[in-house]
Amino acid sequence: MKLQSVFLLARRFAAMAFVSAGLLGTAQAAQSPTQFVEQIANQTLEAVKQNTAARSGNITAINEIVNNKLMPYLDFQKTTRLATGQPWRQATPEQKTALTNAFKSTLIRTYSGAFKQVSASTKIEMQPFRGNPNANDVVVRSTIISDSGPVAVDYRLEKSGDSWKVYDFSVEGIWLIQNYRNQFASQIAQNGIDGLINALNQRK
Repeated sequence: MKLQSVFLLARRFAAMAFVSAGLLGTAQAAQSPTQFVEQIANQTLEAVKQNTAARSGNITAINEIVNNKLMPYLDFQKTTRLATGQPWRQATPEQKTALTNAFKSTLIRTYSGAFKQVSASTKIEMQPFRGNPNANDVVVRSTIISDSGPVAVDYRLEKSGDSWKVYDFSVEGIWLIQNYRNQFASQIAQNGIDGLINALNQRK
């Protein structure tokens, strides 16, 4: 499935998906993974609901929420590394930094657009945890309930010190990293790492 197709599916829900897994350092790993995600989900959702400008679609306000409430707490390098796959090993340190930054910018734009779908009735329901809560790498499942209906969202989190970090998520079974990996591989095969970086930056 092409990256653009996933954008169409995720534009309505991707922001809420990742926002609900935003990894604020105030939450401790002593919490279960589900409790951690639920706490951050509710905190962030309320911040969006209370921001009049963001609810009205003001892109500046939306970007500020994304940057302050979400982006500082995601493991973007790991997400980028896994999405890039084998070519990541051959990339220079400068290319890795540029690729990670370009990828981050792409996701910020996607999430910011999706924030327009948040309404007063939007809520998040956590699903029963099926894994080992003491593991260092876990999957947390939830359902986004919105005016458009329920959407299943899963998160892959990794323990990082005394907190958690999310590095992958799925919307209705479509995992972000796997989808990007297919797109990245095609672009790298044609134009190399620099070509991929340029392609992502052109989305600005």
